[in-house]
Amino acid sequence: MLRLASVDPDSRDARRLVAELDAALAAITGDSGASSFDPQDCRGAGAVFVIAYDTQGAAVGCGALRPLEERVGEIKRMYARPGSGAGAAILAELERLAASYGYGALWLSTRRVNLRAVGFYERHGYAEVSPYGRYVGRAVSICLGKTFIRCAS
Repeated sequence: MLRLASVDPDSRDARRLVAELDAALAAITGDSGASSFDPQDCRGAGAVFVIAYDTQGAAVGCGALRPLEERVGEIKRMYARPGSGAGAAILAELERLAASYGYGALWLSTRRVNLRAVGFYERHGYAEVSPYGRYVGRAVSICLGKTFIRCAS
């Protein structure tokens, strides 16, 4: 069973997991993606950095959510150690938090060559959306999104 916790993006566990993600992305894509993440973006209203801990208390995955546009949040720095099973739990928690913050959609970008990540998001209901922000005109990137239908309370 995993325990999910919102933490400061500069915490020791967060820095360690982001460094693992950077190394994995550099091996897959040739770019760590570090330049597209600012920990400050995960602080404040509508933002969070989540870590998954295993039953022994080890940090095994992370993900961040930040405001992008009105009613649209952006997922950043999603990572799960291979075999941990943390990816789906982290994504579900980010989606739950996004809905609670009032977002109607979540967007993200990854490299097209990162087939494992693209497949993971597609299996969880994400589909290609038009490039946004820094990803406009970058053929190496693919932008994915998921829209939430909010029910009246």
